Amino acid sequence: MVPSTAIYQGEKHCQLTHGPSKSVIETDAPLDNNGRGEKFSPTDLVAAALNSCVLTTMAIVCERDGHNMIGAKGEVEKHMNLTPRRIGKLPLKITMPAGIPHDYRAKLQHVAEACPVHRSLHPDIEAVITIVYPD
Repeated sequence: MVPSTAIYQGEKHCQLTHGPSKSVIETDAPLDNNGRGEKFSPTDLVAAALNSCVLTTMAIVCERDGHNMIGAKGEVEKHMNLTPRRIGKLPLKITMPAGIPHDYRAKLQHVAEACPVHRSLHPDIEAVITIVYPD
């Protein structure tokens, strides 16, 4: 169990605090939903969580197996459905650094798709993960 708190600050802004570390994140409603779009929206955080979780999970396995993925980059796009208003798609592209062996890449694809956030998404959300290698 990991506790966190959220305090509504007015004008569609919330301040979230991670219990153990006291790290703070602020959110705002998006422009298309009565906000100013000044910060991550709550649904932006879902997209960011997917991106971070995939990179982190892949890094755990790479480091354990002796591969270096420093410099890997994730790019995610959040596509909203209007009716009902919810996340519809989260295509994620991971660009890996050079040096990842060809015979290791299928394992990394499996690891990416098995990250806890990806597994937690509703099956109606299209969350395709594409991994690009420079060679």
